[in-house]
Amino acid sequence: MPQELTKTTAPAASQAGQWLAKLQGMGPVIGLVLLCVVGTLLNSNFATLDNITNVLTRTAFIGIIAVGMCFVIVSGGIDLSVGSMAALIAGSVILAMNYLSPKLGSPVATVVLGMALALVLGAAFGLAHGLLITKGRIEPFIVTLGTLGIFRAYLTYFSNGGAITLDNDLTDIYSPVYYGSLAGIPIPVWVFLAVALLGSVILNRTTFGRYVQAIGSNEQVARYAAVDVDRVKVLTYVLLGVCVGIATLLYVPRLGSASPTTGLLWELEAIAAVIVGGTALKGGAGTITGTVVGAVLLSVISNILNLTSIISVYLNAAVQGIVIIAVAFMQRSKR
Repeated sequence: MPQELTKTTAPAASQAGQWLAKLQGMGPVIGLVLLCVVGTLLNSNFATLDNITNVLTRTAFIGIIAVGMCFVIVSGGIDLSVGSMAALIAGSVILAMNYLSPKLGSPVATVVLGMALALVLGAAFGLAHGLLITKGRIEPFIVTLGTLGIFRAYLTYFSNGGAITLDNDLTDIYSPVYYGSLAGIPIPVWVFLAVALLGSVILNRTTFGRYVQAIGSNEQVARYAAVDVDRVKVLTYVLLGVCVGIATLLYVPRLGSASPTTGLLWELEAIAAVIVGGTALKGGAGTITGTVVGAVLLSVISNILNLTSIISVYLNAAVQGIVIIAVAFMQRSKR
């Protein structure tokens, strides 16, 4: 009789564990839904189409960077410099476009070259990070903490402490990249969706994605399995750099300028989005879908703070910091 009872309860316990795991995986989605309900109850303007579109458009920048950050964190790394990197890329692109415009005589060609430059710079900065970490054997935290200061210092130097502004004729040509829409949906949202879908395919359906997860789970075992760990790590940082470049080329036409405050705390928001989305801080596990939900969730929190007077909007970064610590604590308690 006891053996039969054990056989009966074992599958039930296993099934309960599976349901619990699924429920935990749905945590970010459930949290987002509850937040939307709360936001609607607190302010009727929250659920309007204009506000939803605004939230998604503002999410696009951080969301695109978070997709790249997901690869880095899943592989066991971190990048603290993405906000400063975006600022330097924005400033460099504007300077290059202003310089090239009179020489090329074509604002459209100038804008296209500027957008390409954003991607090239992002990939180059990511490559530098990857090589310093893998070949230089320096911890990712130290490398990216150092470049965080370097990137922003150079932008401040180029701008003389002020703002670098895009010429008016270029602004008119470039502005549709941010303010334009397709089928009623802003272009940044479409780009965010495309990057997220591509990132999800790469992480879940390719050999590279499996290697990224394997390295984050156990780097030594991955080396024994003949995985080129250094190459994969470098590529994750290059991928993140490209994502920063994409986010930046979408951001530049929004204000048409770059200053020492551009991209401030973007690294906090990107890391928070990845962690809130369920990616393990220690690496090895994570999803792009969860990262996207995490990015939208954080934007919704910010939007609710803007629409209501629960707490000051100036405490938004504090709320994000608390969320990171809380999620990290919960992940630690599951070990």
